[in-house]
Amino acid sequence: MPARRFDRDRVRRVRREDEASQADVASALGLADSTLAGWESGATTPDQEKLPALAEALNRPLDDLFPRDGLPDLIDLRCDAGLYRYETKAIIGTKSDGPVAGAEQGIRRLKDRYVPLLAAAYRVTEDELKRAQDRSFGEADEGDAEAGKVPETLAEKITLLLERSYPGRIAPGDQEIADSVNAYAGSQVTSAEGIEALRTGEGDAPVPVVLEGLAQFFDVSKLYFEQNESVARQVYEGLRLMYAAKQGKVGRVRARGMGDEGLPADVLSILNDLASELDKKADPGSNN
Repeated sequence: MPARRFDRDRVRRVRREDEASQADVASALGLADSTLAGWESGATTPDQEKLPALAEALNRPLDDLFPRDGLPDLIDLRCDAGLYRYETKAIIGTKSDGPVAGAEQGIRRLKDRYVPLLAAAYRVTEDELKRAQDRSFGEADEGDAEAGKVPETLAEKITLLLERSYPGRIAPGDQEIADSVNAYAGSQVTSAEGIEALRTGEGDAPVPVVLEGLAQFFDVSKLYFEQNESVARQVYEGLRLMYAAKQGKVGRVRARGMGDEGLPADVLSILNDLASELDKKADPGSNN
């Protein structure tokens, strides 16, 4: 699942609107002034676990200040509760955080007795926790209406890239993307507001150089942003594999037929070969 988006410019703007100094906010978080200054300058980014406290210090709802597209998995729920993984061992009464780590990584499911304890700590229902666990194991439920959906609109394509290209890290903000696109174009062709409009679907007719700059920033083919379903599907499958690899859950990509819903044989072959190589790197002792 995607990490929440941290936009340093928005944080700085909100803080100034509240007439709060960096020292005020840093003090509320129990941090050094330089830490918050680094977040606002872009030199560093906060851990996902810090975002709830930062939103509270800025008097803004977490979802409004740091939005996340899509439904949460177990890591998301824990971070939204402001908890680091090592803290969960005290919650479930174990000597290590291994049970939570295994569930978050899609390796071993939580024992039934851990579910109500974590649900209470994360301030969610047991059903919500179980559905989040399903997502950690790559299983969509009825609430995941968009799961497995190949993006069609420009907004969906940008959202997919933000969701899948930065697992475990904070995705870039609109200003960072705009700065990169402008640097590519060699002139001011967009802004943070312009990128936000494209990302949310309020704008869908950017000049070609903006699409080229977006492709360069995300390191995908510029054809991905064109009305070409086959290219979009290929990029989608590549991102799906990469996301699984970075989460340690690489498996062979399933061939799904050669019609409109499938991939060309050469693309499937490349993806499967890559998956095999990643499997070997993950298990050096394997002879397969």
